[in-house]
Amino acid sequence: MLEKVIGSYEQYYDVNRDTPTEPFEAEATFKSHGEEYFLIRSAKINEMDSMETAFFADIEKLEETDYDRLLDKAWDETLSRADVKPNHRNSDGILIITANSIDDKVKKKIRNTRRYKSYRFSFWGWSEIRVIAYEHHSGKVVYNRQGDILKKLFANP
Repeated sequence: MLEKVIGSYEQYYDVNRDTPTEPFEAEATFKSHGEEYFLIRSAKINEMDSMETAFFADIEKLEETDYDRLLDKAWDETLSRADVKPNHRNSDGILIITANSIDDKVKKKIRNTRRYKSYRFSFWGWSEIRVIAYEHHSGKVVYNRQGDILKKLFANP
């Protein structure tokens, strides 16, 4: 299942399967730069940079200590890779976990996960993390509020 999800990221993201950050199976990065002009190119109104990094983990049984370790590592990596400057818009992290079974406490913890950081009162952008976990034996998907848009990844296993 994880291979299918990683494969869906390959079209638009730079996927790293060879040397991902430990303890992840793979990671994927997407960078975007946009500019807005008024009539001509020399009259630039705005420019913005966005970055999104996805971290993929596969675990036999997802327990609270494993989840905390994965979440903290993904969040720390997301913040360390943020290139904060005046035209920075956002640097977001995505944590995608597949597991044979997920502890009930962890399911509740995933739903309540919220990590957010603003830079210079959001004038220089922000960072947040989306989390989604797929349980193999039940086929259930658990995600946090920001990770709601990721549920389509596991729509047709």
